[in-house]
Amino acid sequence: MTISIGNDHAGVDYKSAVLKHLESKGYVVKNHGTNTLDSVDYPDFVHPVANDVEQNKVDFGIIICGSGNGANMTANKHQGVRSALCWNKEIVTLARQHNNANILSIPARFTALSQVLDMVDAFLETPFEGGRHQARINKIPMSC
Repeated sequence: MTISIGNDHAGVDYKSAVLKHLESKGYVVKNHGTNTLDSVDYPDFVHPVANDVEQNKVDFGIIICGSGNGANMTANKHQGVRSALCWNKEIVTLARQHNNANILSIPARFTALSQVLDMVDAFLETPFEGGRHQARINKIPMSC
């Protein structure tokens, strides 16, 4: 499985830990994030992840910024992307089961690292339930 990951300066430490965690489990990871604490603009690192998901170059995406909000808003501008801002494992599980989320947005300033690693595992291991949820997902895209 291939995962695309991106982060801004607030997510450097978490991205590094998530990257190591994923690689230790045998995942292939495309790293689009910054590796320094110098202030950067999160869209510059989120759009490449969303592009990877949108173009089916990866199975899932993970994005990390301070609140998770800006990254989540940016990712959800892409067609076919269903990015979910999550701050605990239960929300992650529901985002996968009910919304078939394909990008996990992590708020680095509002989660603990041990919690984040559990969230990442839940995100990648929880299947989409389909059924009535698929009908709802089909209504998400805007048609002009």
